[in-house]
Amino acid sequence: MKKILTNSMVIVAGVMTVFFSCKESFLEKPATGALSEGLLTSNKGLEGMLVGVYGQINGKGAGGRMASPSNWVWGSIRGGDANKGTDPGDYSDINPIQRYEYLSTQGVISEKWVGNYEGISRANAVLRLVAKADADVSDYTKTRITAEARFLRAHYYFELKKAFGNTPYVDESVDYGTGIEKVKNDADLWPKIEADFQFAFDNLPETQDAAGRANKWAAASYLAKAYLYQKKFPQAKTLFDQIIANGQTTNGKKYALVAKYADVFRASNDNNSESVFAVQAVANSGSVNNANPEFDLNWPYNTGANGPGNCCGFFQPSFEMVNSHRTDANGLPLLDGSYNSDKNAVVSDMGLLSKDKFTPDAGNLDPRLDHTVGRRGIPFLDWIDHPGADWIRNQANGGPYSPKKYAYYKTDVGSLQDNSSWTPGYTAINFTVIRFADVLLMAAEAEIEAGTLEKAREYINMVRARAANADGFVKKNGAPAAKYVIGTYKTAWTDKEVARAAVRFERKLELALEGHRFFDLVRWGVAEKELNAYLTFESKQLTGALGNAKFAAKYELLPIPQSQIDLQGSDVLKQNPGF
Repeated sequence: MKKILTNSMVIVAGVMTVFFSCKESFLEKPATGALSEGLLTSNKGLEGMLVGVYGQINGKGAGGRMASPSNWVWGSIRGGDANKGTDPGDYSDINPIQRYEYLSTQGVISEKWVGNYEGISRANAVLRLVAKADADVSDYTKTRITAEARFLRAHYYFELKKAFGNTPYVDESVDYGTGIEKVKNDADLWPKIEADFQFAFDNLPETQDAAGRANKWAAASYLAKAYLYQKKFPQAKTLFDQIIANGQTTNGKKYALVAKYADVFRASNDNNSESVFAVQAVANSGSVNNANPEFDLNWPYNTGANGPGNCCGFFQPSFEMVNSHRTDANGLPLLDGSYNSDKNAVVSDMGLLSKDKFTPDAGNLDPRLDHTVGRRGIPFLDWIDHPGADWIRNQANGGPYSPKKYAYYKTDVGSLQDNSSWTPGYTAINFTVIRFADVLLMAAEAEIEAGTLEKAREYINMVRARAANADGFVKKNGAPAAKYVIGTYKTAWTDKEVARAAVRFERKLELALEGHRFFDLVRWGVAEKELNAYLTFESKQLTGALGNAKFAAKYELLPIPQSQIDLQGSDVLKQNPGF
């Protein structure tokens, strides 16, 4: 099945003026390049406008990269999965973010706001047009387009809710000149988000003609996630039960974990059985705006022809996250937090040049580490062994590690990777917003709160069993590249706290560098404790980047952009507490 392309340059939404004719007259002609509303209410017009709503998901249409649901800064860097990396002077607007010193005037924060409201604006435009659809547009088509637009609107509001708390709720009934500038941010967004996802769940088909479209089960998964964020565990559990039993992808594959962990992140395996909802990407289409722009800065540095990307060294995995992959003799994680101790910390080449002798870590490790992190001596996909410092821009600022998830393979060059722009880092790899492993772990959380601990253990063990598939281990000279030791939880769970600790740590490992960690810590109510512990440990290695940084509760939310308050007035938009 075909993908939905996300090129904001070829979609009709957001880039045109709708022409309204007051009366028939040969003296009144539409402006060149303008479209009449009548063209947009046809089947093709409505579909084109809807594609425009999808096209804004990655933020490239308006706003910028920081609007994207990849949340590599907002979820992963703030969550301690990674640091900004690279050089302190490059994209320095991220520096205060990783140090929890946000300012309401920062451009990166404004990007998150503007990009998601652009998506909402496009969704609302579609909903207004559907109400005026041509007579030959079927009721089924109108309902389906409405459901997709409402799903996408809920997605954008979910992103805003996580980032800023309550923001102005604007639907299709409000527009410029009809009071949009007076909408306040004092109402709870959750009921509105729930209503849109519920409508989408009730009205979307199970399968569609393009794999990139949202379907019934993507809506169910997002709605269950919204319930989980609100601690509505019974409602979440009910939905997760249905999703796990009956859910399928838009292209008709029953939800299931793919056999090999690495294959979740391969362009050649896009829209697989684990893909619940993903931002679609395609390379070599004539515009890199159709490719995956999420991580064009987040590649090993100065690789030349020996590795992917070649620039710019951002998004370097943290010591803390790498150490979290240490396992015990039974292949289980060190839930007591001792993974950062001198005894258990993973041996790295920090402070060494690539020409210096280095003895790699010889202890037990979760195999997902080497699918997530590029580290010295371990093969970087099908390129060369990661050489260490030669691929790191500024080790003192970012550490010795490189990001590896969502990297393209050498065999992808020129086909599933695009060479037509300033960087070869544009790929055909979809970014998966929700995947089935995430669903299983969220379902495990709901089961724990319901008291069905053994069902939670079953779900977590499904995720761990996939990671333990030896066929999927990173290999070097035909053998595992490190001492991969991973097991399942074999002892029955009888204690909720033990179960909670296990599922929370499993999310940390399984979803590392995927933009979830910070938001998980906040919704669990442990952000201040966990992030200050992270800073205490990490700043010993990265003194310049993180020295004296401290997390406070106010940083659970971003400040409302000052430019928006200036635009609407402080009597309309209220700044978040502490800013």
